[in-house]
Amino acid sequence: MVAQRVVPASQKALVADTFIGIDNYRNIYFIKDEVIHKQGLEGNFVFTDLQLGRIATVDIINPLKVVVFFEDTNTVVFLDNNLNEIQRFNFNNLPQFLNVSTATNAGNNSLWICNVDTQQLELYNYNSKIQRVVSQPFSGALLSQASNFNYCFILTENSLRAFNSYGSLLNEIPNDGFKKIIQQNENLIALSENELYYLHDFASRNREITTEIVTLTLPEITIKDLQLSNEFLYIYDGKILHTFKLIPPKK
Repeated sequence: MVAQRVVPASQKALVADTFIGIDNYRNIYFIKDEVIHKQGLEGNFVFTDLQLGRIATVDIINPLKVVVFFEDTNTVVFLDNNLNEIQRFNFNNLPQFLNVSTATNAGNNSLWICNVDTQQLELYNYNSKIQRVVSQPFSGALLSQASNFNYCFILTENSLRAFNSYGSLLNEIPNDGFKKIIQQNENLIALSENELYYLHDFASRNREITTEIVTLTLPEITIKDLQLSNEFLYIYDGKILHTFKLIPPKK
């Protein structure tokens, strides 16, 4: 297989503490001073609630239902496409308390969550209040979670794993220095020491061949935040948002 290539597409100045990503409608999301910003052709929108503490993660896979997780207060806030609050959900207030370290959109009124106390990945339906264990307990600290409606990828100090929404472990490899992962469908990009590595089709089950890890050749850029969406790789260096087009490898 010819190595995955990336081709520079554009650059844009951005003043942000954290770059979140760009949705399917080309809106850009970022955090500045604990305020979530959404900017695009339809206007500029903001959301903030300082009482909930630091914003841990923002999931924009569904721009009509943005999922914001506040780890300090164990709370999820759902926002509409104008960043108006739709609903909030506090895991502290459940009859059976849940201590959560991550919460991302799993579709069908559910969230992918990592239960801190059991060290397990779970699917939690926030309407029916039903939780379903997806994984066996994992060892090592959780470093990063990336997900969509079909798959959830968990990176710990010891391993990188892929699960589907039925709770099946699809793939697993040792973690050889990765610190963060991002996903698009079945594919992953992993970050290690300011270098990016492409893992094609990592969510394939029972693969007979070892997962091929391809180093992405990039200009010298400090990688502060990144996102993979619609065959575009976005890298924020703290001042400039760089956009790269991913060129699929020839078979």
